[in-house]
Formats: sequence, structure tokens, C-alpha cells
Amino acid sequence: MLELILGGARSGKSRFAERLAADSGLAVTYIATSQPLDGEMTERIAHHRERRPAHWTLVEEPLQLARVLRAQAAAERCLLVDCLTLWLTNLLMLDDAARLAEERDALLECLDGLPGRNLLVSNETGLGVVPLGELTRRYVDEAGWLHQAVAERAQRVTFMVAGLPMTLKDAH
Repeated sequence: MLELILGGARSGKSRFAERLAADSGLAVTYIATSQPLDGEMTERIAHHRERRPAHWTLVEEPLQLARVLRAQAAAERCLLVDCLTLWLTNLLMLDDAARLAEERDALLECLDGLPGRNLLVSNETGLGVVPLGELTRRYVDEAGWLHQAVAERAQRVTFMVAGLPMTLKDAH
């Protein structure tokens, strides 16, 4: 089962995904894509760590997400990836279009065959004004294309607003 959970900043998407994982009855592996590149991100990471149950397995992977998903997915396991847009940002910052395409394609190819329950959290960034600057516009474009491709493969897609889930797709 593949689920995509989208929402804006502070929409409750991570908390919602964490609740789904905890309620799944499965062993949970939390896959963190963030990197503590500054003090603010270090604080965000610490906040997420404090909220997670201590018995969850943690895998930190900023770039090779498909590799980690293939290695960790199992019928008796729930994988929670937080988040796709940080992973995308990490790849964009490499300034290597070929690597971005390679990792994105590998992710999309692996999603269909993953066993277990798989929760992918991502920031919806395409609802506001078009950002200034080539890199930020490229980020919004790449995120939008990624979300469309993942949503197409997902059995369930949820959009979070003000802590409330809105089901966009439920193929069950």
C-alpha cells in the first residue's frame, strides 16, 4: 500500500503520517531525508525526533531514497518517508540534472512493487505565487511533477489543511 500525504508548511502532514504509522500495527521504519545544514533545520529535526516513538527504526538518507526503500520495505513493515520535497531539494542543490533524473526515475520505478505500508510525506508548494528566481521556480516545477507521478502510483492520497485530512484519492 502506497500513500502520499501532501500539505503546506505546518499543515499537520508529518503528525498525520506518524499517527497512521503508529496505528498500522506494523514495525515502523522512519526514513528521514533532511540534512542539518543550519540551526533552524537542526531544531526541526530535533522536534521530529522528540515526537517519534523510541522503538521506531531510523534511516537517514538525503539522496538515494529508492535504494533505501527497496532495502527496508517488507510485508510486515511500515515505511514513513519524511519528506519528498527535502529529498528533492538535496538533489537540486547538487546541480546535477542527470543525478536528479536518475534518482527520481529510480524512486518512481520502485514504488509499484514495494511490499508493506509505505507513507510518503511531501510539501505542496504549487498553490501560491510563482517564486522569483530560476532555482525556486525549478523546485516548484520538479515538486509538482514528482507529486503527480507519485499520486498516480499511490493507492491513497491525502491533502492536509489546518491539521485536517482531505482524501484526494482512495483506491480501496
